Amino acid sequence: MRPTRRTCIAAGAALALTAGLAACSDGGSTDDGGPVTLTMWHGLTGPDGPAFQEVVDNFNDSQDEVTIEAEALPWDSLYQQFLTAATSDDGPDLVAMSASRLPQYAERGVLGSTDEFYADDTYMDTSVLAEGAVQASVYDGVNYGVPLNLGPVLMYWNKALFEEAGLDPEAPPTTWAEFEEMIPDLTVDENSDGTPEQYPLAMGDHSTVPVFPSFLWNGGGGVVSDDGTTAMLGDPASVAAAEHWVGLVQEEQITPVGMSGADSDQLFQAELAAITINGPWMTAGLTEAGLDFDVTVPMAGPEGQSILGDVVSMTIAQRLDEDQKDAAYKFFAYWESVESQATWANGSGFPAIRTDMPEDAVTNEWAAVFGAPEILENVRPYLTGVTGSGEINEDIFTPALQSALNGTGEVADLFPAAGEDIQAVIDDA
Repeated sequence: MRPTRRTCIAAGAALALTAGLAACSDGGSTDDGGPVTLTMWHGLTGPDGPAFQEVVDNFNDSQDEVTIEAEALPWDSLYQQFLTAATSDDGPDLVAMSASRLPQYAERGVLGSTDEFYADDTYMDTSVLAEGAVQASVYDGVNYGVPLNLGPVLMYWNKALFEEAGLDPEAPPTTWAEFEEMIPDLTVDENSDGTPEQYPLAMGDHSTVPVFPSFLWNGGGGVVSDDGTTAMLGDPASVAAAEHWVGLVQEEQITPVGMSGADSDQLFQAELAAITINGPWMTAGLTEAGLDFDVTVPMAGPEGQSILGDVVSMTIAQRLDEDQKDAAYKFFAYWESVESQATWANGSGFPAIRTDMPEDAVTNEWAAVFGAPEILENVRPYLTGVTGSGEINEDIFTPALQSALNGTGEVADLFPAAGEDIQAVIDDA
């Protein structure tokens, strides 16, 4: 058994939110003619957070009419707390959320329409924004958001671990079949106890970007049809793709079971997994940690190579008055400016949302990789515009997937049953 270098991971870290989040302004313009102050919740708690805050600070310093007070919360806590805070005057004025989550809040009537932002050039020429990112926040014919980011989810591989395994560090797997051939080389079980010290893949099964649904796509299936009207988990192609990957997890131990997205990130950054599938937010932290890594399109399945694209949209509370909405739109326009998009892209590794960025504006190599035309042209969003998207993914699909991975049920039973539950949610909308 070949010797390897290893680092240790902490078993876990508990995140606690302090009681009493700062309340937002509930009065629009202040009586003394001071700035409109808006509180904004977002989940950019990783290396992308400082880049976002830099743009917020630049905006606040650039004028004296509007102040944005940004608060970072873990995504799962943000969604949980916003369900309660959305109807409160003490809730946030602006919330950044995954576009796939947006329909459930729009359906409840707690989000305001942003159609006015796109109506004319009052705030900016919105035609320069990536169309897919703009359309991701449309629900029932109304746009409820302005894109904060567009994050294609690509495959990262640790070149050093590939070289240690005797594999070409410049040749990651391009297909499912090639990945399977590499599994024995990329698995290290030094104690022969059935629990590897190094895994071929780091993949979360909850509180994470929806990597597993993209496996279903590339196997010819899916969770819900692209038009959002039909559940697909019971389709033979979906069942076959799920059985394939669940089998690799259970029989080949390609990744630990029960990891969140944060756990998966830690496993890869600690060099205890050779491959992960993630968005551009990972690049800054991995570069800072000194990992020898690269990024490419995810491995193709037998039926395709769709690339998951996660869009985070900036939304406004329904209760905002005209002055507050005007203030919010001024910030949104500033965020989408060439200068701000360059600051964001260069600091975070995310591609710019604008399609007309000057060639020399984006100097971050990873932003250029994730924003390449051949990447963006194949980006596919997950559950955007689907009513009950949060319930479908978190309460139905994820538990079914976890039961299959844990061996407490069979895919052939779990997925069709979950598909029936998803169809009921769709039909009741």
